[in-house]
Amino acid sequence: MARSMTTEETRAFLERGTRTAKLATTMRDGQPHVMPVWFVLDGDDIVFMTGADTVKGRHLRHDRGLLVVDDERPPYAFVHVRGRARVSEDLEEMVPLSTRIGGRYMGADRAEEFGRRNAVPGELLVRVTPERVIAQLDVAD
Repeated sequence: MARSMTTEETRAFLERGTRTAKLATTMRDGQPHVMPVWFVLDGDDIVFMTGADTVKGRHLRHDRGLLVVDDERPPYAFVHVRGRARVSEDLEEMVPLSTRIGGRYMGADRAEEFGRRNAVPGELLVRVTPERVIAQLDVAD
């Protein structure tokens, strides 16, 4: 039977492995826009990077984002996070977080390479501070 995750289970779920978050924003005409992003946790914030001129980069300047991270293996689980998004173009702030993201998804031996490659002018560091979290385990049980 499905059950809600505790705060500790939610954090562990988000930090485990290399699952991507699916970021949803809304287009001007009301249509949804959903894209995968690599992320890490920094305190309670979900942190990721994107190009300033991408659709998601432009949308996130409007302050809101919704992220879903899921486990596609039975018995299935997911974390849904809605919250305030803050963007930064500060390269000094970007480098360590970009390096952590690179390490998570590409391995420790390539962390620095990806950190430096992605922490450049034209990129945004995005922090989503959770306002509402729905986290479920054992969805198919």
